[in-house]
Amino acid sequence: MKISGFTLVRNGMKYSYPFMEAIYSILPLCDELIVNVGDSNDGTLDIVKSISNEKIKIIERMWDMSLRKGGKLLSVETNQALAHCTGDWCIYIQADEVVHEKYYPVVTRALQKYLADKKVEGLKFGYKHFYGTYEYYQDNFRKWYRREVRVIRNNSNIVSWDDAMGFKHKDGTEIKSVPIKAEIYHYGWVRPPAKMSLKRTDFHKLYYSDEQIKTVALPPVGSFTDLGNLKRFTDSHPKIMLERIANSDWNFDSKIDEQPPDWIRKILIFLHPVTKRIKKFLSHR
Repeated sequence: MKISGFTLVRNGMKYSYPFMEAIYSILPLCDELIVNVGDSNDGTLDIVKSISNEKIKIIERMWDMSLRKGGKLLSVETNQALAHCTGDWCIYIQADEVVHEKYYPVVTRALQKYLADKKVEGLKFGYKHFYGTYEYYQDNFRKWYRREVRVIRNNSNIVSWDDAMGFKHKDGTEIKSVPIKAEIYHYGWVRPPAKMSLKRTDFHKLYYSDEQIKTVALPPVGSFTDLGNLKRFTDSHPKIMLERIANSDWNFDSKIDEQPPDWIRKILIFLHPVTKRIKKFLSHR
């Protein structure tokens, strides 16, 4: 059994992505790891090249920034990395995602278990979305995705889709995936506030035209606005993240003590689709 890893990054330093931690977090699971480095002006390519490991294979790409509708560029470049994979399985990691080392045995067993079962085309991971700082994570399953496929069988008919969040067959049909008891730690919403604002502003350029961007309302610089459903994190972070965590020095007001009790929050989250439809109905009366 041969395992490929694949990822992509562009201007990772500029936006304070933990892209090196992401790469290192899946490296022990892989026999090769393809890194698609987009044209960057912040030294990202040199940093990736500094990894002294023969498993790493770098492809340099000039990203076509005209592919902006719906974040299509992200799936295009993800598929460029995927096309270079030669393993039986392909492990995908985004530049702000990290696999905790405690899950290595779980992932390895699943890869072995389903290798001969061709009906299984992917493995689906749970998600923990950290927010504001490394001490808190989101606890609203209606708004924050709970599971995504991050391992796929190496099959030319399976491709990254839309904005590279998941995978489908080339004709748009769903792949057959099974959940495993492993989580992806998502750190996309944990970075210095100024970097967070810069990333959010520039990230919109992957989804909207210049004219559309003018009408998109962005939160104030340095703000973290999705509060009200946070939980304190009391477990351990991946070892590869500890240095970055130790060097974090920004302030974040979680307002967690102002949240309703958990039982009320859970009821409100459960009822959200109903209350949303009621509000929509009343607004049109």
